[in-house]
Amino acid sequence: MAKLTSHTLNGSDGTHAGSITVTLRDPKTGDVLLTSEMDTGGRLSEDIPTDRIDPETIYELVFDVGPYWTGRGVISTVQEIALRFSMPDPNGSYHMPIIFNPNSYSMWMSA
Repeated sequence: MAKLTSHTLNGSDGTHAGSITVTLRDPKTGDVLLTSEMDTGGRLSEDIPTDRIDPETIYELVFDVGPYWTGRGVISTVQEIALRFSMPDPNGSYHMPIIFNPNSYSMWMSA
């Protein structure tokens, strides 16, 4: 089983950004592997069954950040953040934290 984790940080004020909907899908087939929500501390930790992972596939992890900014009364041009990545080890751990602002974002990955 693979472990997918993330941490979302509000780059405007340095706080944890929670309650953001996250979807993991195969962009070629449209298959959704999971839909979840960052916890109130801006953290995500999900297990993905080994049989759902194809090491040759490039997956897309989408953070729906538009409602996060709207809830804070902030006008944002960045509405979704989509990260594309592979999972070469179906039993691996994949950590993709992001720092985002209304008009930009930065991510890094550690496996």
